[in-house]
Amino acid sequence: MSIQLGIIGGGVMAEAILSRLLHQQIYPAERVMVSDPQTSRREFLRQTYGVQVTADNQEAANASEILLLAIKPQVLERVVAGLAGNQQKPLVISVLAGVPISRLDFGFPEHPIIRAMPNTPATVGAGMTAIAVGKLVEAYHLTIAKSIFAAVGQVVEVPESLMDAVTGLSGSGPAYVAMMIEGLADGGVASGLPREIAYQLAIQTVLGTAQLLQKTHLHPAELKDQVTSPGGTTIAGVTVLEKMSLRSAMIEAVRAACRRSQELGKGK
Repeated sequence: MSIQLGIIGGGVMAEAILSRLLHQQIYPAERVMVSDPQTSRREFLRQTYGVQVTADNQEAANASEILLLAIKPQVLERVVAGLAGNQQKPLVISVLAGVPISRLDFGFPEHPIIRAMPNTPATVGAGMTAIAVGKLVEAYHLTIAKSIFAAVGQVVEVPESLMDAVTGLSGSGPAYVAMMIEGLADGGVASGLPREIAYQLAIQTVLGTAQLLQKTHLHPAELKDQVTSPGGTTIAGVTVLEKMSLRSAMIEAVRAACRRSQELGKGK
């Protein structure tokens, strides 16, 4: 049986996408092949998901419909060098941070190429993915790509010039939010709360606030004003956050990650 979906790289993001595609029956397991250099990882994916596995990237690259690249940007050229003579011309979808479509074009000439940046909440179906299209991508290619990433969360299409900014914000953003949750919980512990309860309060507060903003379409500043009473507890906390430059720190974190994404795209 021919392979519809080939995945080069069997890491966390590849597994997140794979698991959701199989769960939603977008692809049958027997028509998916994952290549990975680690024997233990291949065996785990085979036993857990029932997909075909291989150590030969060329086998996975012979997929008839989609080739998903989920490797480290630093090994792209080495992987591509081992794919010479590929007879198939599947849609190539890359989730490599910072790697522009122009670099992918050299490795996959005459292939339609889509560059994507998902994030780790994809593992629970709550991801955010931005995609940018190459010059050979047609409407049906875009439909396929959107269906793949819709399986792991929300999808937006952006010009490729904005993909590094996407990487700095939503691609790296879960780490920033995790640090914020950790800080909130530590503050609760410092104020006397048990650690387990502090984490529960912090996580649900962040989750609930995000859902409230999403459903009401309130501007974050409006929500902040709604819960900030004159002379109250919230304004006391907000004053400290302003003194510590929380918002400036978040802005600079996104900009720094964006710059690093640009560097990766240049092979640095």
